[in-house]
Amino acid sequence: MRGEIAIEQAHVTRLYAERDALLEQARQHLERTARSGTVGTPGARTERDAFMRLYGERVRTLENVEQRLCFGRLDLTDGRRRYIGRIGISDEARQELLVDWRAPAAEPFYQATAARPGGVLRRRQIATEQRRVTGVQDEVLDLVGFEAAGVDGGHVVIGEGALFASLDAVRSTRMRDIVATIQADQDAVIRAPLPGVLVVQGGPGTGKTAVALHRTAFLLYANRERIARSGVLLVGPNRVFLRYIDQVLPALGEADAVVTATPGELYPGVVATATEADAVVALKGDLRMVDVLAEAVKRRQRTIQSGRPLDVDGTMIRLQPRYVRDAREHARRTRAPHNVARRTFVTDVLRDLLRALASARGIELEEETRARLMADLYESIDVRREVNLCWPPISPERLLRDLYADPDRLGEAARRLSREERALLRRDRSAPWSTADVPLLDEAAELLGDDDSGRPGARAQDEAQRRAEVEYARDVQQTFGGADFQTAEELAGRYVGGDSFGSVAERAEGDRSWAYGHIVVDEAQELSPMAWRLLMRRCPARSFTVVGDVAQTGSAAGAPSWGDVLGPHVGDRWTQAELTVNYRTPQQVMDLAAAVLAAGGSSVRAPVSARVGRHQPEFSRLDGAALGSAELAAIVEREWRTVGEGTVAVITPRERHDVTAEAVTRALPDGAVTADSDALGAPVSVLTVAGAKGLEFDAVVLVEPGAIVSESARGLNDLYVAMTRPTQRLHIVHAGELPAGLAPERR
Repeated sequence: MRGEIAIEQAHVTRLYAERDALLEQARQHLERTARSGTVGTPGARTERDAFMRLYGERVRTLENVEQRLCFGRLDLTDGRRRYIGRIGISDEARQELLVDWRAPAAEPFYQATAARPGGVLRRRQIATEQRRVTGVQDEVLDLVGFEAAGVDGGHVVIGEGALFASLDAVRSTRMRDIVATIQADQDAVIRAPLPGVLVVQGGPGTGKTAVALHRTAFLLYANRERIARSGVLLVGPNRVFLRYIDQVLPALGEADAVVTATPGELYPGVVATATEADAVVALKGDLRMVDVLAEAVKRRQRTIQSGRPLDVDGTMIRLQPRYVRDAREHARRTRAPHNVARRTFVTDVLRDLLRALASARGIELEEETRARLMADLYESIDVRREVNLCWPPISPERLLRDLYADPDRLGEAARRLSREERALLRRDRSAPWSTADVPLLDEAAELLGDDDSGRPGARAQDEAQRRAEVEYARDVQQTFGGADFQTAEELAGRYVGGDSFGSVAERAEGDRSWAYGHIVVDEAQELSPMAWRLLMRRCPARSFTVVGDVAQTGSAAGAPSWGDVLGPHVGDRWTQAELTVNYRTPQQVMDLAAAVLAAGGSSVRAPVSARVGRHQPEFSRLDGAALGSAELAAIVEREWRTVGEGTVAVITPRERHDVTAEAVTRALPDGAVTADSDALGAPVSVLTVAGAKGLEFDAVVLVEPGAIVSESARGLNDLYVAMTRPTQRLHIVHAGELPAGLAPERR
């Protein structure tokens, strides 16, 4: 084996030497370009900044692939040897030294089998630590061809297998990529074509999240021209989850074109912090809210029943009901959003008031007098007040706060809701926003449009200026070049419009109207129908990777089935791939979780575990007071000491989170416990089920499972989620009765 390691060490050393040279070259180019002056023309600036972006991305990519640069080798029937790694590398003579794992040439590394070797004699896994090769493991796929070819004298190194070594490794507070151990079923999903909606259904531990992240990196590699400029939106269940996965895409060579967000962060400028009862969450996620909001906007467009006197610089005129009625009908016929259509309404009303004012003053309407009279109308407090009362400019936030706080407005807009449902929506005007409010704010923004009422004529001026800027930028590109790096629209925004120059992710993150090339949704079963409506607006091309498990749906507004949530948007134009092997949870734990589902009447089939664990699930019964005492903390500490450098999660019912966190934090050393569900960094984390979604730990201490089940209508799903977080050990601590499937007589 030492000889085989030496062979691979020589190649790995060469790869790092090439990588270092490329990195130094890119850094020098970046530094030289940054120092270089320009003559100040738009053409010179676009060329300079395009190269800045090019070299900057190259530097970041080469820096991020330092760890496990090369992890595999293929020996082929034609005598060639092909190394597989994080990026592609060739020498100065263009000899291929390393194949990017996403390239078609690397596909056999993941797909070849003994039944279908596809021209592969041997597949070798190469383990490295820093830049040192620590081991190799071989799988001969074509034994006859291998022996006939005499590859390396026929030396084969057999080990426990890279996959199982990875599964048994301790977990940290950051997710690792699985690029070296992607399995064939996962690889097929990762490399599925871009267009359309792909649903990746899989139970706990099947690698859904890892597949979603690797698919994101693959799609950016294989479809760079189609989606890199518009970017990818990655939606995860919570901020702690996004921090948990934040190192994966950079390690795969992709980060600059990916925006990450939680469902509560999808409306720029709003951070959703409030929690709400299940009934409220379900109602706000219901598609009936589309009609409620549309009616709420429509009710802001009022008519008047009698004339209103208006003082215009000492001249009295009347705002007649027909002025308002005709203007409203005309504005509505434009089918423009409320704030945009308001310009038509205001223009029509002012035209009629202009005639009335001219008549009252006995003045002929000519070009000079028209401008003077119109200025008087604009300055009239009465005119501004009455026009705004009839068709006010309004923001999405104001619309929703008024709707929730005013029973009369809510009654007018929500006639199709029952009295009890309207009562669920009532709240104080100053109440903080919840995640369920975010899709409603976005829907309101669509209905209202931009409000530029404070700048008369500004929209037309802005549009005209923008058209001129883009046309000028196009001329610059034709004269000076640079079209390969930026579109004319991007160039206009950068230099003439004054926007900051940044990556796609930086530009897209705060732009509600940005259209992404692809959207990846993890834990997608938790999203409401209204949240799906929001996401569909973010990707008009309807190109999605939807990752989740309907058996783990915990939200009251979540998906009972994929067809229910996708049907209203794409009909039956979606495909499903299913992952059925659990690579995370040991068989003993998975069997127990499956028994809980079955005892609860669920027909969902749990995934099959890839390995048998070394530990049986443990049960400890304490009295109720002990659940928040040093006795519980002692159990947590023992699990922590047992896993060594690994991680432990203490998963509790919502009502017990704070008292449990206090007891565990008090008993363990400083810095050992993370009690904040929005953070993850310490070896021991105290979490609710919602905070633990999508995460994995070496050991889980599950507190009072019966209370978790009783907390919500989908509590059984929550318990299933909690039980399937551990990779090694599960310890159940309870005072109350255990749910069916966990009780001793059912085990």
